[in-house]
Amino acid sequence: MAEKPHVNLVFIGHVDHGKSTLVGRLLYDSGALSEQEYRKLEAEAKAVGKGTFAFAFAMDRLKEERERGVTIDVAYKKFEGKKNNFTIIDAPGHKDFVKNMITGTSQADAAVLVVAAKEGVMAQTKEHAFLAQVMGLKQLIVGINKMDEISYDEKKFNEVKEGVNKLLTGVGYKADQLKFIPISAWVGDNVAKKSEKMTWYKGATLLETLDEIVAPKPPTDKALRLPIQDVYNIKGVGTVPVGRVETGILKKGDKIIMEPSGVEGEVKTIEMHHEEMPQAVPGDNIGFNVRGLGKGDVARGDVVGHAKDPPTVAKEFKAQIVVLSHPTAIPVGYTPVFHIHTAQLSCRLEAIEKKLDPKTGAVKEENPKFLKTGDAAIVKIVPTKPVVVEEYKKFPQLGRFAIRDMGQTVAAGMIIEVTPREKKK
Repeated sequence: MAEKPHVNLVFIGHVDHGKSTLVGRLLYDSGALSEQEYRKLEAEAKAVGKGTFAFAFAMDRLKEERERGVTIDVAYKKFEGKKNNFTIIDAPGHKDFVKNMITGTSQADAAVLVVAAKEGVMAQTKEHAFLAQVMGLKQLIVGINKMDEISYDEKKFNEVKEGVNKLLTGVGYKADQLKFIPISAWVGDNVAKKSEKMTWYKGATLLETLDEIVAPKPPTDKALRLPIQDVYNIKGVGTVPVGRVETGILKKGDKIIMEPSGVEGEVKTIEMHHEEMPQAVPGDNIGFNVRGLGKGDVARGDVVGHAKDPPTVAKEFKAQIVVLSHPTAIPVGYTPVFHIHTAQLSCRLEAIEKKLDPKTGAVKEENPKFLKTGDAAIVKIVPTKPVVVEEYKKFPQLGRFAIRDMGQTVAAGMIIEVTPREKKK
């Protein structure tokens, strides 16, 4: 049997709108979460006085989260549809956790935006919708959840749908890209099974809609780009960098270069899940051993490429950013921390070239002095130390970033063009 196409799904939306419960329900109704596992979770949920959180517990692995009833880290779960295989990336809704949400969204092919029918659009619904758009998520499905709380009322559903539609088309989604499904994750209406309680809704269930998502072709034809997440020094083995292949193919015997350090070497072995492999392709999380690699030669945030097509080390880059939240204003010269693939470093806002209308992308103002919450702009950025970045068009995985300051995500953006640093002689 041919393998089904694979889709990475991220669930986004306001903190109490039922994302985790929806994920748990999908896993349970699609058979990925067994009856026995579910009973165990249900007992645990009741024990901490949160009976209705049983499904949510399927994703919330951390004990602290269970006690607080909040999703903190990004969790991964797999389930199967009729046509597609899915990996769910459950992105937290709590506002301190936007950084994780950005990590989650940057790995996703499609998003499910969860909005509670009673509350409709909330602050985080807006923030997440904005981020999904900036992060280049084209395929978006809206689950209007907790329909049981509004007695499955069609009129109320249409009101909320209208509000969300206005928000999404406002941040740049096209109306025909969007699908709205009335669901109740807790009861199970229209998640994997058609609901008897909403005969007025003629559309597909959430699972059927997810099966219509077109899985992306893995970027094996592009140049190799592998951002390093960790480096282990193992006795008897040596230095083992670990990371996820974003584009291209890494093979045993390949001559590679690690930038920005410029260290070169030859791949001795590649390992995934403790098994040796001849090669690694996009999406593979691997550890690999490089001949002649010494301690301190490679660090988190470095990017591996083939020696003949090395990753780009930026002198400066131009980007389109969206300011998500800043208490005052962001001036030229502002130097916050940028999170770009696995790298974290300070970068300077060298120039604000133009302010854009976030809805249309049209130029609102040339060379403004500062930016504030809600502004979109084209800016020039100078990293304070060497870092690998790529144009979003060529390598989306290395062309997106988040800007963090004061413990929160201030802005997110994508890289339009890169001025490479001069080659070392």
